[in-house]
Amino acid sequence: MQDKATDKAADGTEVTAAGIARLAGVGRAAVSNWRRRHADFPKPVGGTETSPSFALADVEAWLRAQGKLAEVPPRERVWQQLAGHPEGPVTALVHTGCVLLLIHDRPTLWLDASAGSDERLAAMLPAALDQVLDARFGPAPERAVTTPIGPRLLPSVPLLRGAAELAAGPGARKAYEFLLGRHLDANPRQYTLTPGPLAGLMAELAGPARTVLDPACGTGTLLRAAVATTPSPGQELYGQDDDPALTALTTLRLALSTDATVRIAAGDSLRADALPGLRADAALCHPPFNERNWGHDELAYDPRWEYGFPARTESELAWVQHALARVRDGGTVVVLMPPAAASRRSGRRIRADLLRRGALRAVIALPVGAAPPYNIPLHLWVLRRPEKAPAQPEVLLADAGQFAGEGRGGPDWRSVRDAVLDAWNDFDRTGRLDDRPGLARCLPVIELLDDDVDLAPARHLPPPTAAGDTGRLTDVREHLDETLRLTARLTPAAPATGRAAPRRPLTTVGELARGGALTLRTGTHGGHARVPVLTDHDVLTGTGPTGTLPESDEEPVLTRPGDVVVPVLGGGTVARVVDDTTAGAALGRNLVLLRPDPAALDPWFLAGFLRGTANHRQASSYASTATRLDVRRLQLPRLPLDAQRGYGDRFRALDEFERALRLAGRLGEQLVRGMYDGLTDGTVAPD
Repeated sequence: MQDKATDKAADGTEVTAAGIARLAGVGRAAVSNWRRRHADFPKPVGGTETSPSFALADVEAWLRAQGKLAEVPPRERVWQQLAGHPEGPVTALVHTGCVLLLIHDRPTLWLDASAGSDERLAAMLPAALDQVLDARFGPAPERAVTTPIGPRLLPSVPLLRGAAELAAGPGARKAYEFLLGRHLDANPRQYTLTPGPLAGLMAELAGPARTVLDPACGTGTLLRAAVATTPSPGQELYGQDDDPALTALTTLRLALSTDATVRIAAGDSLRADALPGLRADAALCHPPFNERNWGHDELAYDPRWEYGFPARTESELAWVQHALARVRDGGTVVVLMPPAAASRRSGRRIRADLLRRGALRAVIALPVGAAPPYNIPLHLWVLRRPEKAPAQPEVLLADAGQFAGEGRGGPDWRSVRDAVLDAWNDFDRTGRLDDRPGLARCLPVIELLDDDVDLAPARHLPPPTAAGDTGRLTDVREHLDETLRLTARLTPAAPATGRAAPRRPLTTVGELARGGALTLRTGTHGGHARVPVLTDHDVLTGTGPTGTLPESDEEPVLTRPGDVVVPVLGGGTVARVVDDTTAGAALGRNLVLLRPDPAALDPWFLAGFLRGTANHRQASSYASTATRLDVRRLQLPRLPLDAQRGYGDRFRALDEFERALRLAGRLGEQLVRGMYDGLTDGTVAPD
């Protein structure tokens, strides 16, 4: 116990088994095996019996001594120091963000303070940080980020020095984005994130604005999008969030990513509005949905309810009116809303008054998968604080649901953006819009003021034109006929019966990697390159790359023709050979890439044998709720290259047959759905 206490005191950074696996580039099962088989493996210094933690320095030394670690990448070491900080990762992120802002704004102050001992650095930092934080965020009582005192900084000093080294290459902004991004990825249930493409669309709908407010700012994605999409000289960013810790992180993130004035306050915007005198040019908001405890009882006579007092079940309409109250006359508000807010009876009076007074300008239905919760098509409401009552108010209704993507890749954001902005800009400029069947329509407000005041766009849009719809069905039918004929030609012949399984010498992927016959790479958590990302879902469904990577200084793994990609989660027997259409995509998480040496291995031979059911079963771990594949344990026979190519040709033919079956299934579904729709809406005759 004495030795353990000494080790922990020397370096307070601890790392879990999952962290050790990331350091060594192996699975969790490998770490468990090391603990059982090696008596000298470092002993736990914290955590629990079922989830122990280990001293990072001891683990690093053991891995290097065993030849399992050449050198810890700086970003991984800094992340492990941050994740294992004695006061938790949020405190560590605040300390790190403050120092990175100091390095960004006053590099000479950092160089002077960091030149001496750790104790001297911890003692000098508070005064240096005060200078930077006061200049950026105002006096201490008014700002969301408080200056950490010296004694609290001392445990963070190794982390702060590491973060400074990390920032030396890509810069302080990218270093902080990487660390904050890793923290958000590691805690997906703790934060509600707004996807970047959606944030950009909301900022473009709001238009250029010098002062921008987000009353539920979260991680600051919408405010960052406002700066990136519609920059203005002297821009000012205002925000509020009820999580004080997140408020500090967001303040530092915005300060590092922009030169705009940043003023973020902690507190509940509805119950304790920190910006009552603000009249911003624009407001963007992704509020919490379905909140019953939003302040209904204590806010009954609040002056913000110009359009009606929201019911207890209508928290989203409270956020809409709060945002409208905090913009100037003529200012624009864009709010992400659940679809039920457009039709619930409890909100119909407020919706009606928003329409009558010309405040609500557009309701835009987004595709499924645009933002959490990903299983429903959310709406965007575009509002403008009325300068005067319009004579004949009209509203734009649009539905971008047709641009939903397949699987978890999200919508086709380029098509969503082009369609939505084209309709909105035409409507905003002229106040009118010709019908765009299936996509957008401009309606007089009087036509919506019935008993329901239902604003769901799909209920009011004209259907797609009959000629275009039936023509599309004809094309689908012809394509399906061609695909079915191709499928029949590709159907493999029945195998001969009664053949005994041959006995062949086997090797494993791990042995081939050690011998240089192939290279093994794993997907990254981020990247600086803006390239399509091949996700595990893309591999499982046989589609093209649909994902995106969070921005970081990591170097993404880019695919090449002939690479073999294998998902490690889910238990499916899948391996995909990269072709010219997929080459150049970044490798996503939960994927392993095998790059065979063409002089030693045929890629189709490799992929085919990796797909064997028995092979997957013996290489999979079932210790947790999800099946995990240890790719290094997958087996294949030792065969000369000519024999490999014979197998490879058969495996390639099976892959082509499988892809034809998938295409036929998709086309069949489209044809059936289109025929049902055509028969029910009258565009297709029953004869």
